[in-house]
Amino acid sequence: MNKIIMILGAASVGKTSIIRGLVPFMKERHAKPCLCKIDCLYTNDSEIYEKLDVPYVVGLSGDICPDHFLVSNMCELWDWKESLECDTLIIETAGLCNRCCPATENTLSICVLDATSSSRQAEKLGPMVTLADIIVLTKIDMVSQAEREILMWNLSRLNPTAECYPVDGLTGYGIELLGNAILNSPQVETYENDVLRHTMPSGVCSYCIGEKRVGSAFQQGVVGKISF
Repeated sequence: MNKIIMILGAASVGKTSIIRGLVPFMKERHAKPCLCKIDCLYTNDSEIYEKLDVPYVVGLSGDICPDHFLVSNMCELWDWKESLECDTLIIETAGLCNRCCPATENTLSICVLDATSSSRQAEKLGPMVTLADIIVLTKIDMVSQAEREILMWNLSRLNPTAECYPVDGLTGYGIELLGNAILNSPQVETYENDVLRHTMPSGVCSYCIGEKRVGSAFQQGVVGKISF
């Protein structure tokens, strides 16, 4: 087995809880996972990763968009995985920009959604949802069966080809089904010539490179204006 798993989704939807359940499941089935956590300024998820007893690395993007930062480091992460002789790299993204989707053609893209959010929330996530291979619904114990069915129907409308799994990261419900889907997903022989599934947002503007003054006189590069 040789693959890269990308766990996408907004902040606080339960991505880390999913990983906390997946890693022991995969280790029990003789997989050798390693982990990467991408964030902006700070994360304490390394404390959770440490307890999972697998190799991990944390990348803080600082002033750079975390999704752009991740894509800029994908080849290096692949080489790191290979140097550890691990067969699975699991990447947890920061999930701050709904327009960005750092998933590539060679990654298994898993989008995590909070079942307690609006039934229309998924539409705001753009390519993270519409181009995902797997969609995971978390916090399912906090919604009714009818609400869950509505969410599942809406997700099937947005992405008819994705498999959808309800998962409770705290109790472990659904982890086995999700884990088996990951283990049965296609392997990746090489990461060379890989491409993004969707383009990143356009840039660079003055504020990307440190400008603080407000006003058209100080704006250069790619600048968008509201039509009134």
